Amino acid sequence: MPVARRLPPSQSARVNAIDLSADVGEGFDDTELVPLLTSVNVSCGGHAGSWPAIRATLARARDLGLAIGAHPSLPDREGFGRRLTTRDPAAIAALVEAQIRALADAAARLGSALTHVKPHGALYDFCLWDRDLAGTLCAAIARVDSRLALVAPAGSPAIEVAHASGLASIAEAFADRAYRADGRLVSRTEPGALLLDATRVAARAVALARGEPIPTHDGAMLRLAPATLCLHGDTPDAPALARAVRDALVAAAIVPRRALPARA
Repeated sequence: MPVARRLPPSQSARVNAIDLSADVGEGFDDTELVPLLTSVNVSCGGHAGSWPAIRATLARARDLGLAIGAHPSLPDREGFGRRLTTRDPAAIAALVEAQIRALADAAARLGSALTHVKPHGALYDFCLWDRDLAGTLCAAIARVDSRLALVAPAGSPAIEVAHASGLASIAEAFADRAYRADGRLVSRTEPGALLLDATRVAARAVALARGEPIPTHDGAMLRLAPATLCLHGDTPDAPALARAVRDALVAAAIVPRRALPARA
């Protein structure tokens, strides 16, 4: 089967470290999950999570020395932020900027600071593959703090857009989601979009960390070059999946370690 995407020439096929992250602070019990990670993407309250729980997650991540990122979304608590409720650039920019500022303020009160921003749900699935909307997101991030890195899908145009706007980037892949041959995630409305078998998720994580091709939902092979591997905090048994992934990475001599943001 053909390989759908190739590694950049500068990316070594042999990787000995990778960031392990999860989307957290979304109203689920992430007490067991967070200590297994090297970075977290914390809900800003737009799609899920209460502020007392969000602050507790921030404090836990601070105490563990994890990289802390904002996880802004469209204001869609009913749909968990996974519905594209607007494409209006001004509205998106205002929402993203306000949510990042709110989380940054909460982190500062706890003696911590944000390192990155990862859009959630529809903002991630749609906006980061659209150059214009990705530019809108990058501009909103830069207005808050131009030192923040953008977490975006490996191979997406948002990586180039971030670099053109002066932001660093962190290329991401998901260990617990199915991919299409074009590098985009399979819609959650389709069967098999979410991977729940710990053995399969762990094996996929190792392959992604090594830059090896993975099978796609539509029968191709896809090669990505992620700097961070993400798990969803709302996935059933997320801590067990994270433990399986971490153990598999260590067994493969791949060290879980905070990502180093890339610049142009």
